[in-house]
Amino acid sequence: MSPAALPLVRIPVGIVVGRYKADSPWTDFVWRAVAVLPDGPDTKSWTVLRDEGGGTTLFYAGSTTVDLYSSETARYRDNLATGRPSIWIVLSPAEGTWPYSVTAATADPAEGEAFTEAGANLVEAVPMPEVLRERIESFVAEYHVEREFFKRTRRQADPEALARRQHEGGHE
Repeated sequence: MSPAALPLVRIPVGIVVGRYKADSPWTDFVWRAVAVLPDGPDTKSWTVLRDEGGGTTLFYAGSTTVDLYSSETARYRDNLATGRPSIWIVLSPAEGTWPYSVTAATADPAEGEAFTEAGANLVEAVPMPEVLRERIESFVAEYHVEREFFKRTRRQADPEALARRQHEGGHE
């Protein structure tokens, strides 16, 4: 991994997941990430935080880090500018006692969206705690470099070259 690909800052966080009774004949429960805790408490993964009754239980699912890269400061800035900054939490299917494991947490909306491409992942955007917002704002202020938008110009198509290529391959 190149030095440019290494995160400059790693912020430890804890992940809170909710299990909700499903009103479905195909599944008993619905799982979703509901909150991120600053600093990741020293608590065993999948500890019950609160049993709210009616089939709803909140768990401390585990810890991870929110990694900040200098190349992604524009995305962090855009996230902060929304007025409702979020952290995207990614849970992946797991074998064993618990159906999911904490895979990642990110402040980069594009990275959060990319995690949805693996159809089995659960990805939730949850409110960003104030202490994380302050740290990410400081990171953006220190490392953001405004880049000029560069629009590529395309060459004009050469219809003669296209016609020659079709006939040379034997396909007519």
